[in-house]
Amino acid sequence: MPEILRAMNERLIETLLAQNLLKQEEVSRVLAVQKEKSVSLSRLLVEMKMVDPKALIGVLSQILHIPTIGLSKMEVDKALTEIVPRKLAVHYQVIPLSRLGKQLTIATADPLNVLATDHLAQATGMSLVLLLAPPDEIQDALHRLYGGAIKDTLVELQEESGRPEASSADRLISLTQEGPIVQVTNALLKEGVISKSSDILVEPFEKKLRIRYRVDGIFREGISPPASMHEGIVSRIKVMANLNIAEHRLPQDGRIKFSVSGRDVDFRISVIPSYYGEKVCLRILDKAQAMLDLDRLGFAPEPLAVIKSAVARPHGMVLITGPTGSGKTTTMYSILKLIDRPDKNLVTIEDPVEFDLPGINQVSVRPEIGLTFASGLRSILRQDPNIIMIGEIRDQETADIAVKAALTGHLVLSTLHTNDALGAVDRLVNMGVEPHLIAASLMLTGAQRLPRRVCPRCKEVIHPSKELMEQLGLPTDGTYVKGRGCAECRNTGLDGRIGLLEAVPVTPELRGWIEQGASVIKLKEVAREEGVLSLREHAVGRAAAGIMPLEEVARTTVGVEE
Repeated sequence: MPEILRAMNERLIETLLAQNLLKQEEVSRVLAVQKEKSVSLSRLLVEMKMVDPKALIGVLSQILHIPTIGLSKMEVDKALTEIVPRKLAVHYQVIPLSRLGKQLTIATADPLNVLATDHLAQATGMSLVLLLAPPDEIQDALHRLYGGAIKDTLVELQEESGRPEASSADRLISLTQEGPIVQVTNALLKEGVISKSSDILVEPFEKKLRIRYRVDGIFREGISPPASMHEGIVSRIKVMANLNIAEHRLPQDGRIKFSVSGRDVDFRISVIPSYYGEKVCLRILDKAQAMLDLDRLGFAPEPLAVIKSAVARPHGMVLITGPTGSGKTTTMYSILKLIDRPDKNLVTIEDPVEFDLPGINQVSVRPEIGLTFASGLRSILRQDPNIIMIGEIRDQETADIAVKAALTGHLVLSTLHTNDALGAVDRLVNMGVEPHLIAASLMLTGAQRLPRRVCPRCKEVIHPSKELMEQLGLPTDGTYVKGRGCAECRNTGLDGRIGLLEAVPVTPELRGWIEQGASVIKLKEVAREEGVLSLREHAVGRAAAGIMPLEEVARTTVGVEE
């Protein structure tokens, strides 16, 4: 190891120890691995999860006097890809940023990898200027500039050995453990995480294999491997999830833990038989992307204050409603983190447990052995809990136990599938719960949606169509915002999502009407008189504030009665 590099490594370790970012007992371990593998120290510290990547970038910038740069909002000239080809950029994890004569500026997360910088300088014929960026931002920028992980892998495979051949039955197991199948499957999972997808679908058809990613609630078709790889990919996913590789007739469910950019990401796997082969749905449970903080979910101040007030009470029931994918579980988890204290006994029962919450007892239902929501809830109540979170109230027995628990000194949090907040009352009545019990136990019911934000980098003021304005009951001369589309938002004009919440506190007057068995229409009238804004009104307010386009108001509040 060159003396200058040895000195930099020693300085890095000293600084990390001084700032309590690295433990003394970890030093000898990482140095032993580095000696064995001949890998740069900064890369090993991240891979071995000893130092937070962003904290490491800050220290490297401090000791090497290299500036940092944020890549998340930066557009990179695609012409630079001719200077730094995809293969080099992906291999060395660098982003070309600008060129001035014979000087090339690049972003890297690993400035101590002198072999990489020397090779890049030689390959490009230019002197290099380094800037530092976190590994996750490097990954995102590589995805935007050069294409996704699937594309990279398929191109490399074709360069090396041509298009992968179909797997025969007798080679299926071996192919799930090595070769192209492993590379493409890993690339598929990596692509989903890098693109911030919530779900990946692997769908076989007669002549093609379709891969789709759900980004911000909308499916987008990605680059697909050859149809001949379908059987091998599905089998590889089954092996990773410890499922039965020989079973093709029955649905199967499992979980995978997969490492992307030095962090572990959980995948929930569902495999079902379809006409042309097995279809796979992978739900991505990425803790790094999950904002389990009630204040950061994007709710307006008024409903946020209402929900905080309700969950601060010692007993009663709080229900969050909305369709699948509207963020109900994230809100539930965020509430649990808000109210979790050492003097409280918190227990959840879920189907399945999506995120591991430290300090909270979580139970996953298993109907095949008799552990249902209802049976699990009865057992939980014998453990003297203060707060119970039920993943979803689905049947009369669960609803009855939940209501009675709320009436006997427990705070009960749960979700229901209804279009609007007060539809929860009607749903509970239809499940067989008496109106007077609902009135006595229910403290708050809320309805939630996750509309997409307008891209802040390309948004512009527009006059929406007259038809859209009339559909939403708005003055036709109003102005709102819409994204033109840019490289950062993949030409969609949209970037991320924001939480919408209609929060209805059960006031004494509303409680009286519920007890009398009043219709949902009457309950909504009472709530409106008490100043509760509907989902539609909250959405229009966000659109008027320039946070979301008006089209998202129509899309996410369709079917919600005003």
